[in-house]
Amino acid sequence: MSKKPTIAFNGDFRPARKDVNPLSWFNTGYYDSITAAGGLPMPLPPFADDADLNQFLDNVDGLVLAGCTQDMNPQRLGMEPHPTTRAMPSRREDFDRRLCKIAYERRIPVLAIGLGMQMLNVVCGGTIYQHISEAYPRPLHHFDPVEKNLRHIIEIVPETRMDEIYGPGEIRINSSHHQSVDQLATPFRVSATAPDGVIEAYESILDDWYCLGVQWHPESETSSALDMQVFQHFLQACTAVEQPMILQLRHAA
Repeated sequence: MSKKPTIAFNGDFRPARKDVNPLSWFNTGYYDSITAAGGLPMPLPPFADDADLNQFLDNVDGLVLAGCTQDMNPQRLGMEPHPTTRAMPSRREDFDRRLCKIAYERRIPVLAIGLGMQMLNVVCGGTIYQHISEAYPRPLHHFDPVEKNLRHIIEIVPETRMDEIYGPGEIRINSSHHQSVDQLATPFRVSATAPDGVIEAYESILDDWYCLGVQWHPESETSSALDMQVFQHFLQACTAVEQPMILQLRHAA
């Protein structure tokens, strides 16, 4: 029986408030989706020390960068806060930035979802739009605070990983974001867009790094059955990167 790939995923964080203790939590959809795709999920707490984080990551085969209902602090991006922006707690943003940097430097296979996709792009040298409706001349409706099943189509770039995952035909995805990728970081290329031009997916162009970023939420209850293929494709990549190392170790022996 083959060993399942172990997949780390980060969680959410709420700082202490009056009469309320600090709290970390992990959305069920992430570990359920990793399990359903054939992986072993490992919740990743916000370590304060990089040595602890690196030791934890020594024991994983891949990393899911989870989304968040809040935003990156725009002041850390050199932007004036938009009225719609809700900055995430600094402890989570600090940790997620460190996690993205280490994952990139170590070439850990990554599936970046929602805010995780935006965060990774920023850490790798890209930028974001703080509010889509003011960045595009004819924007789609990407976020609705009431309608939780908001969906729109995406246009997949041929001969990309998105093309491998979904194949031909119209693809509709869930949507719940008011920010998006602006300038894409140099390690990435676009693999899907919305009809209004918003970047909905990107992937690594580096031969030694599997990375896939999606703006939608394939782990959500509002996702379609096809979206599970995103996790399956990612898990297959995590399994594949083990093989060269195994062969290398056998050759050395």
